[in-house]
Amino acid sequence: MSVLVTGGAGFIGSHVCERLLEEGNEVVCVDDFNDFYSPKTKKNNLSLLECDNFTSIKADIRDNKSLGKTFDGVDSVIHLAARAGIRPSIENPLLYEDVNVKGTLNLLELCREKGVKHFVFGSSSSVYGLNKIPFKEGDLLSGPISPYAATKIAGEALCHAYHHLYGIKTSILRLFTVYGPRGRPDMAVYKFTKLIDEGKPIQVYGGGTSKRDYTYVSDIVEGVVAAWKKKFDYEILNLGDSNTVELNQLISLIENALEKTAKKRHLPEQPGDVPVTFADISKSRRKLGYKPKVLIEEGIPRFAEWYKSV
Repeated sequence: MSVLVTGGAGFIGSHVCERLLEEGNEVVCVDDFNDFYSPKTKKNNLSLLECDNFTSIKADIRDNKSLGKTFDGVDSVIHLAARAGIRPSIENPLLYEDVNVKGTLNLLELCREKGVKHFVFGSSSSVYGLNKIPFKEGDLLSGPISPYAATKIAGEALCHAYHHLYGIKTSILRLFTVYGPRGRPDMAVYKFTKLIDEGKPIQVYGGGTSKRDYTYVSDIVEGVVAAWKKKFDYEILNLGDSNTVELNQLISLIENALEKTAKKRHLPEQPGDVPVTFADISKSRRKLGYKPKVLIEEGIPRFAEWYKSV
């Protein structure tokens, strides 16, 4: 039997596939290779995964017919495919609803139809909105402030419904600002590194005082794979570094890693952005043995080294 990883050619997905393969598992990767960023980047990610235990299938999670063919021999699903990003979701909310909500529902329906009883859902720290920090899994999710966040809350709700109705073992993982090698070009760490390296100005919103719980990708992978192995009946778990870093500090770390100075263009705060994200990971420590290892002071130089090598 094998594990189906949606979004498996992307940033986090390719790292998860890599870890699963290293441990001898059979992996089926589903990705639609859309143009949110260069499909060539995803194909390069897949080239690192080629082996006898790996199968890659091009399919859209919204297409129930083509998606159904990918479930042959599958006994678990790690669902990481999604349209990501706060600002793009404000610009195109209908697309985000279609992919993130309908796509998740399609996968859950196929789990029901095919008798797959194990589902891991990649959610987001965005679901917490403006809740008080640190964010805890039991917080009331009553105030999403972007369409992206709302679609992730909807995805979580569907997961709970299918667990309740059909006994699907479910882990909901709320991921906090992931960065590292193979990172998405639209995310702050990658984008700022590229622009600073090229001597181009970076856009700094709201004075650069916003804070994020930046989490290195290898730590996220540890949490995802640990949750997959545990096969919880139903759990919601934060996966973050549990350490907030101000945007201005992040920029300084990138400058130091590149030995270059950023040209800053200061702009007002953007709609949909929260001032701070901060994960309470005590539950994940207890349930998963989760323990982030890569501090931001180490992770940014690692990322910069990877960036310069590609």
